[in-house]
Amino acid sequence: MGIAEDMAAYCSGHAFMTKNHIRLEETELNRVVTVMEAGPDTLNPYGFVHGGALYTLADCACGAAARTDGRKYVTISSSFNFLHSGLEGDILRAEAKVRRRGRSTCFVNVDLTNERGDLLASGNYTFFHIG
Repeated sequence: MGIAEDMAAYCSGHAFMTKNHIRLEETELNRVVTVMEAGPDTLNPYGFVHGGALYTLADCACGAAARTDGRKYVTISSSFNFLHSGLEGDILRAEAKVRRRGRSTCFVNVDLTNERGDLLASGNYTFFHIG
């Protein structure tokens, strides 16, 4: 099974991604793009996309990018910056790229944009290899 097929199978069976309306859009070795449409259930009380929804989308993209080498990982740390508000109806896109792999850790960068190309958030994640 190739990377694209492996990641498609992994993400389609990922209950957390499904519950949060996150889907895999692109995948290749060390790079994954996930998307989510901002619906009413992703908004904060002010009508903007909740920061937790953005973080969740980013974490799923980064974890999937780490996993493109066929190993299993869990998040051990992250740094995430919110730069611009997302709105209901926006198509949110997280592009994650592996920057460094070690024997036990993997460092991944992510940028979140909307369909207009506005940079909404950016972050760095470190993952620990568990199997």
